Amino acid sequence: MVVRGLAFPRQARSLAPRGWKEGSHEVSISPRSPPPTRRYQHNLRAASRALSTQHGATAQKTKPRTALFFPGQGVQKVGMLTPWLETFPKTAKPIIEEVDECLGFKLSDIIQNGPSKVLTATPNAQPAIMATSVLILRVLQREFGFDIPSRVDVTLGHSLGEFAALVAGGYMEFEDSLYILQKRATVMAEATRAAVEKYGGDYGMVAIVTEPAYLPRLIAAVDDFVGHGSSAGSKAESSSDVAPIEQVLIANVNSKNQIVLSGNIAKIKTLVAHVRQFVGHDPRAVRLNSDSPFHSPIMLPAVSVMRKLLARKSRVKGREDRDVVTFPGTIPCVSNLSARPFRDKEDVKDLLARQAVETVRWWDSIRYLDQEEHVRRWIGIGPGKVGRNLVGKEVGIRGKDVVKGAGVWAITTPQDIEEVLRGLEETECVIDDPEDQW
Repeated sequence: MVVRGLAFPRQARSLAPRGWKEGSHEVSISPRSPPPTRRYQHNLRAASRALSTQHGATAQKTKPRTALFFPGQGVQKVGMLTPWLETFPKTAKPIIEEVDECLGFKLSDIIQNGPSKVLTATPNAQPAIMATSVLILRVLQREFGFDIPSRVDVTLGHSLGEFAALVAGGYMEFEDSLYILQKRATVMAEATRAAVEKYGGDYGMVAIVTEPAYLPRLIAAVDDFVGHGSSAGSKAESSSDVAPIEQVLIANVNSKNQIVLSGNIAKIKTLVAHVRQFVGHDPRAVRLNSDSPFHSPIMLPAVSVMRKLLARKSRVKGREDRDVVTFPGTIPCVSNLSARPFRDKEDVKDLLARQAVETVRWWDSIRYLDQEEHVRRWIGIGPGKVGRNLVGKEVGIRGKDVVKGAGVWAITTPQDIEEVLRGLEETECVIDDPEDQW
């Protein structure tokens, strides 16, 4: 396989991998390449530093806008830390130790050894996904000199991924964000157990995949079937008098042809049958790898806990006199609920607390960044590539993740870094609308 565009700086050319050609900037790589060697890692770092220098010399007005995005629930996988610990031990091990110390238990053992059922439990899955995402981001920063404020224009995260996005954007410290997320996850799991004990039933989340033309009718059918609002901003106040056994709500609007329903599984099945009968369409229903009905009124206890936690001071040594939330951050961060950048510190606290029970407007967020802010480069950071696929579906993915002259990438393993660095270099001079400003 020949990779084009990875230009090694002059001082690093003597260390370039076999197959690299002066002038052509091509590297021959076996389709089944082994894990990166120390020498290859060194070459990538050198290329990254050269790209950073080039980027710094380029006027901010002319570079294509770039977004970092982080995944949500369901992407956890036993052993997902292994390649990072093996490839970048000096960076990864201290972060894992920090995670275990912050949470007060060996989450790293659960991530590495499972079993899958234990890792999937909400109090473990959510901090595991978030911690892995931030670990990958730290590897980019520390091993490759990836400077977020100068290289990225905006950040966002899907559901629990918003906690990682706030860390990346400079609004929260990693330790504070991880601690609060784990406390929220614990309350969510307890809320689900309480619903099962009191009302019985099976609770979870189901993705509904339809044709784009049917999406508005599908959403209307859900509202009609449930009989109470499922729109953003309503769930923190409404539905509290409806028994959990009766609750089915829209947790996520992920794309132009996918929503996620949350609540009682039997009720969701009845709703799907209702849609097939009255909407005249047969959408595909896929149960997600989740043990709780997130973004539904069943999660209401998590809102009050979040408000209390976000009102506290930081847990980080040396920052004990500062608020948990910092505003402004270093770059804009788009909220799941408003699909717009957070406006101020209180906005961060309010929307992040309410996120536990309200609809994640992911599709609206991506459309806003694509159509109004002209983001042209999208970098997914974290386990799995579901997020990349959702983003690519909306922004016009073509061929090998080429979108409107730039690209959509995902870094899930160390081997992905080379593709992203190469893609960023190749698209560094792509200009969409240089006069648009944040």
